[in-house]
Parts: sequence; C-alpha cells; structure tokens
Amino acid sequence: MIFRQLFDSTSGTYSYLLASRAGGEALLVDPVLEQMPAYLQLLDELGVRLVHALDTHTHADHVTALGALRDATQCTTVMGAYSQADCVNQLLSDDETLNVDGIELRALYTPGHTNESFSYWIGGAEPAVLTGDVLLIRGTGRTDFQGGDAGASWDSITQRLFPLGDQTLVYPGHDYKGWTRSTIGEERRFNPRLAGRSREEYIDIMAALNLPDPTMMDIAVPANLACGQPPGGL
Repeated sequence: MIFRQLFDSTSGTYSYLLASRAGGEALLVDPVLEQMPAYLQLLDELGVRLVHALDTHTHADHVTALGALRDATQCTTVMGAYSQADCVNQLLSDDETLNVDGIELRALYTPGHTNESFSYWIGGAEPAVLTGDVLLIRGTGRTDFQGGDAGASWDSITQRLFPLGDQTLVYPGHDYKGWTRSTIGEERRFNPRLAGRSREEYIDIMAALNLPDPTMMDIAVPANLACGQPPGGL
C-alpha cells in the first residue's frame, strides 16, 4: 500500500494520502488548501487517481482543500454524518466502510474535540487509525469550542479508539513537537492526559487548559463549511 504523511508547517497539520498501488485509485485525508500544489504533484508522480478527499472534522486552524481538490480532480468530498458542511458529496455514518481499490477505511464517530469529529480506521497487516484531533501523540485535542466536550472526548478515546488494540498505529491530525506516529498501546500507557487518569480527572485537565482561540478560527470555520471555497465557488 502507498501511504504518505504530508505536513503543513503553518498549522501543524498532517494530511494522509493512501493508495493500494501505483496507477490505482487514492484518497486524501485532511488536506490543507495551501498544500494543493504538493498534493497535485504527488498524485501525478505516483500515477494515482484521487477518488475521495475526506476531512475528519470541521477544522478551525486551517482552510481545507476539499473543494479545490474536487475542482482539480473530480474526486468525491467526504465527511462524517454529523458535519454541517452541506457542500460535501458523501456523509459517512458510524462504522460505515469506504472501499478504495482494495483499501478499506472504516468511519468511527469520535466526538469530543468537536461534536462531529470522526476517526478513520485502516485494516490490514498493520492496522492504523487516523485520529484527526481527537487523540494526538501524548496529548488530545482541545474540547472548548465547536460543540467540544471533554467527557465525550474521554469516551471516544477509551471506548472507540483504545479497543482497536495496542498494536494499532496512531496517525494524528496534528503534531507540534515533530512526532509522526504512535500506537494505541503507547498512548494508553504514556499519554499524560489519559494514563492512570479517571474520566473526572481528564475533564478537569481539559477545563484548566485555558487556551486562546486558533488565530484562523473566524476565517477557517466558515470557509470549511463551504469545503474551503467562497460562496458560489462550488
């Protein structure tokens, strides 16, 4: 399988390109608008055809490339069933599977960071999960806006992600320290917000973060509800 982890340094965002083979079909998860030239170059160099572009949730720190990719490649845009972005072509329900040229991507409803966040599980010899902003490496996504809820975040991580198994690779939607991947087992044991904590302690930790709003929030959220394009651009 072709698996590429791509990074936007401005927002600290990871995007993921998956394809089963050169010359086959591909999907791209959490694309960033400013990285469009890199995505199109990579698609061309690998000789793959983009059929789906997915977002794990409505991002507040960058503008998505869903609409731009659809214009450029005629791909289908996809989000989870509870997204308020009416511009997407397909909404995935919890546990629904998206099949792309032999790759199976299973949608897992994992609210907490936002009330419409989904993670995507990839089966195979090396199972992996793309966690978006719900579970990060040695951290978790903030829960103080866009319908976020610390209790729901705890439940999503401990009841939906941890049961995937300790060997499951974790690929987050962001990292700010240079970490690229982890495993469920590592996060269960070493994540300081989760390891040895109770649900109540986790809620208290998240309530005490007192983080400023993302600088792009007022621009990114409305834009992303339109797949990253201005009104009339679709």
